[in-house]
Amino acid sequence: MSIMHKSIVCKYFEDFSVGDRYLLPSRTQTSAVFLMFQAASGDNDPIHYDKEFCKERGHPEMLAHGLQVLIQTAAGAGSFPSEVKDSLLGLLEVSGKMLKPVYREDTLYPQLIVSKLISQNTTGIIEMKALVNNQNNILVFEGLHRYLIRKKS
Repeated sequence: MSIMHKSIVCKYFEDFSVGDRYLLPSRTQTSAVFLMFQAASGDNDPIHYDKEFCKERGHPEMLAHGLQVLIQTAAGAGSFPSEVKDSLLGLLEVSGKMLKPVYREDTLYPQLIVSKLISQNTTGIIEMKALVNNQNNILVFEGLHRYLIRKKS
């Protein structure tokens, strides 16, 4: 008995268009997510891990670390890496701005949108706008990813 696998066709630089959109899975920023980020980053600032400390400073809940929000835009959570498995040479740049606070129990909805294509000799750079909205459809993060991708041979 053979098993049929759905094959994802590899995309190269020429296969992308400005406006291509990658929706990433939504994630609620639970206490567990806060703890995992704290463990991974080593950041022990009480603004991120002490609810009473936060309340004393006017926040309704624990405040998510900005990098905790940025990592929600990791392309690996979506289909992009599967599409470029044979053409991706590397991630060149990630940057962004925290626009609004993110609190424990907020649900985040990230997406990447191809915003610029820069052709080179044998490669190209795909620039993607990274956006994260919360459960109230408020933009809380806006950033940029740049990837180096092979052109077709």
